[in-house]
Formats: sequence, structure tokens, C-alpha cells
Amino acid sequence: MTNLADECGTDAEIYMRPLPPTVHVDTRTGAPAALYNLLDQLGLQRHPVQQGDQTLTFHTAPLQLDFDEQKHVATRAIPDLLLAGYKINSTPTVFDEPTYQQAAHDIRTRKANPAAQPPAPAGAPSRSAPARRTP
Repeated sequence: MTNLADECGTDAEIYMRPLPPTVHVDTRTGAPAALYNLLDQLGLQRHPVQQGDQTLTFHTAPLQLDFDEQKHVATRAIPDLLLAGYKINSTPTVFDEPTYQQAAHDIRTRKANPAAQPPAPAGAPSRSAPARRTP
């Protein structure tokens, strides 16, 4: 299994796998658990694959979503990943500029007005809300 994040020197590579069209996220070998956990919290699904004595981990956007919805989930995750300090790359096929701008705006709004957010229950990890589409 090829790992694009290792090949490109990034923490995560976000791209489309063609059959069926799926948003796929490769993470670098030896990535910290915090990166995997953040991807999980941002709505991406973790897939560990055993290869010999090594476990490789990748994520996908939820497979039950159509490709455009998968793009929105992955693109909305990018600002949070960058803010956490990870080096991320996304192919143009997956990246959606308006969704990215809205996600970045949402982060700025949360930082400017933290009291507007409901507090997370004690002991529960913070979880970003899934992207909502309006007609």
C-alpha cells in the first residue's frame, strides 16, 4: 500500500480514490494518535490495515455520503488540522474553496466568541459538528 503522506513529506494527504469515487486521507507512518483522533472528531472514518507486522492507518470521508458531501467533510476538516499544526495537502479534485472559507470563518467566530459555544460535557472529547448544507 502506497502512503502518499510519506512520499510527499506531509502529515496527511487528502485525495480522491476513483472506484468508487471516495475521499481518502493518508497519514504519515508513525503519525501521532492525536492526529488520528482529530481526524475522527472531524467526521472522517478510521481504517487500520494490517500489513505483515505493521498496521497502516488511513481515513475516508463517510462512505454513505455522495462524493460532493464527502468533499465538504474533508474540506471542512482542513482549517482545524492546520490550526492544530499539521502539514496538510489536498488535491484540487477534493478541495472546495467556499466550504474551506466557511469553515475558516466558523473557527474565527468560535475564537472571537467562545462563550457562544455550549460547553462540552465533562470528560467528553470536543467534536466538531458535521457540515450542514442548505438549499
